[in-house]
Amino acid sequence: MQPLNVVLLQSDSRTVKSLSASLGSYFRSVREAKSVADVRDSVAQRRAQVLILDMEMASLPEVERLSHEFPEVCIVCNHRLADERMWTASLNAGAVDCCASSDSGGILDAARRNTTHAHGMAA
Repeated sequence: MQPLNVVLLQSDSRTVKSLSASLGSYFRSVREAKSVADVRDSVAQRRAQVLILDMEMASLPEVERLSHEFPEVCIVCNHRLADERMWTASLNAGAVDCCASSDSGGILDAARRNTTHAHGMAA
């Protein structure tokens, strides 16, 4: 399987550093976006397969729009106060998971699990 590209939209610089370190060991490139508009450009330009969105920077309607614009992209949402209600809403909007921002291992697992599955089905 070919390594994949990731785009991050995060509100906290510590979360960006933590996620970049854990994602960088598995994915080809990790790029930080500064806004939802920047996410669109970055996903298209880099042909990203994974998008990790902080729900403090991207609303549920934005997650839904991104999911429709880029149906082949695995969207993993995160929030510092993620709970079951937010998880359900994120999945209904098109994300594959919603994790606590502090759970970089869970975010990595969600991205790996869902991209591996998608690439296995495409093969």
